[in-house]
Amino acid sequence: MGGLSALLRGVRYEVLPARATEDKVLAHVPRDVVVTVTASPVKGLEPTLALTARLAAHGYRVVPHVPARLLRDDTHLKDVVDRLREAGVDDVFVPAGDADPPAGAYEGALPVLRTLAGLGSPFARVGITGYPESHPLLHDDITVQAMWDKREHATYIVSNLCFDPRVLGDWIARVRRRHVVLPVHVGVAGPVQRAKLLSMAAKIGVGESTRFLTKHAAWFRRFAAPGGYSPDRLLTRAAGALTDPSAQVAGLHLFTFNQIAETERWRRALLDRLGG
Repeated sequence: MGGLSALLRGVRYEVLPARATEDKVLAHVPRDVVVTVTASPVKGLEPTLALTARLAAHGYRVVPHVPARLLRDDTHLKDVVDRLREAGVDDVFVPAGDADPPAGAYEGALPVLRTLAGLGSPFARVGITGYPESHPLLHDDITVQAMWDKREHATYIVSNLCFDPRVLGDWIARVRRRHVVLPVHVGVAGPVQRAKLLSMAAKIGVGESTRFLTKHAAWFRRFAAPGGYSPDRLLTRAAGALTDPSAQVAGLHLFTFNQIAETERWRRALLDRLGG
């Protein structure tokens, strides 16, 4: 399980830009752990940019989410780039995003990636999304094709949440068969209790919480078990697929749902058990 230890050491923590997030990160996240900051269709990009700058000033390597559908136009994108570069950010994650309708002309990530290239590729690393489990609006072959289309503008893939080790392994194999060779950061839900997750969802905002719960009802069934959810079983069963050199899995992308202290305690405990 040495390979799994390496993935746990190469972890990224996804956090939401809530009021207490900065203090939680400072209290519990080591400086060698990458922190990614989500963006809200309800609150827009400003909270993401502000938290990113503050965490970067504290010495963290921070990866802001810059969803295409939250950008008004090329000028807005250029302003976002300038702010992030001023904060020392060299890595961004560019999903399409969930804003409906979009804030401007960008419907998906590819036009944003092309515009960034036209600006001289201002970030050393650029992440795009992968979907091991079916996207609610897109056929699986389309999502894999989209990764192919975006590969020349990106440096890595972050997979969306997956709870099935077989599905995860099959998806990685399909991506590689399509000759998409970008390294993958595998998206995994961190340890979470259903009551805390519901509380977090409520704090995001009423409208967004409704969309979140509607889109991810299956997640909550998993989190409803006594004691909450832990990713140990998934990681143990998927370890072979994740640590196969041909899979090119660079690390784990942990969705913390802002249960940051619990996530770091879980990671340290599992590393200790693995001897890592």
